[in-house]
Amino acid sequence: MEDVLALVEARLRTALGEPDARAAVTFLGTDRIEVLRFLDRGGDGDIVRYATLGMSAQPMTDPTAALADPVKGPRAELILSVRAGLADTGKVLRPLAVLAASPQVEGVVVTPGASLDVGDPLWPGAPFSSVLVAEPGGLVEDLELDEPMDPVRFLPLLPMTSNEAAWKRVHGAQELQERWLTHGTDLRDPLRRSVTLD
Repeated sequence: MEDVLALVEARLRTALGEPDARAAVTFLGTDRIEVLRFLDRGGDGDIVRYATLGMSAQPMTDPTAALADPVKGPRAELILSVRAGLADTGKVLRPLAVLAASPQVEGVVVTPGASLDVGDPLWPGAPFSSVLVAEPGGLVEDLELDEPMDPVRFLPLLPMTSNEAAWKRVHGAQELQERWLTHGTDLRDPLRRSVTLD
């Protein structure tokens, strides 16, 4: 387990640079989840990226499976990117850790297209309490592990307003993402309003 997490952290550092902060959260009956914060000073403003570390220590198991396989099964970590300085997004650490612990706590398998909900704003004043899990591979490449272990996938999280989450349940993740694209929605804006849904 420690070896997997050491490899995951090395991959995160290679892709995102050195973390400027980290926090650890432990929930009863689960492994420790860390959240690392990376600051990306780019041409279009500073972006803060929060990445979980610990979710991939164990493979995710289908809740209907009779027996959990300790080696085989999908592994993932979560990444959230937001514009820096616009909101108190530092408080997202605990909600992110809650989402990363959900495979252990609730027996869910987190995959692209899924909705995850924390039930409360992701940070103080946030118009979002849920996220859409996006396709991996853009920001941080999958991390191949020794057979028979599955690779670790780094899944981007896209915050959704309650209206967007409800619309997505009816129309699907692809339709919502196309709507965001059509309207030029800045998904990294921590203060953005819901996209037009008609």
